Amino acid sequence: MTTREPLYFDDLSEGLSYDYVRTVTREQIEAFAEVSGDDNPLHLDEAYASGTRFGGCIAHGMLSAGFISAIIGGKFIAPGAIYLKQSLKFLAPVRPGDEVTARVTVREIAPEKRRVVLDTVCLVGGGPVIEGEALVIAPLRP
Repeated sequence: MTTREPLYFDDLSEGLSYDYVRTVTREQIEAFAEVSGDDNPLHLDEAYASGTRFGGCIAHGMLSAGFISAIIGGKFIAPGAIYLKQSLKFLAPVRPGDEVTARVTVREIAPEKRRVVLDTVCLVGGGPVIEGEALVIAPLRP
């Protein structure tokens, strides 16, 4: 299920999910390099990257992981969520022009501390490029 309005802790239930779709552009990769300081030529220099196992430039893994953060930071869970932990396993490269679907699914809810365990994944062409798990504190409805 994809929701339209961000959800507060009491609105969440196991199995709820949210998808966020973005097409990665060369400009986003360059902006991410500028903001993060990660200027690895694998991301920015086509001549260099074409000689690697990837055969061309790829996006920073953390750029795609940032789409997961966007979901947790106000698209799915209401603004004010506190990110406690995130694990990420990078499975395949993302290239300029790829459409990335970031998906967050509620796996477990711990009411005593308002903690929520989320399965996180980024997909390109239906296949996973990132898999992981997040732990957050979801805000209560004001």
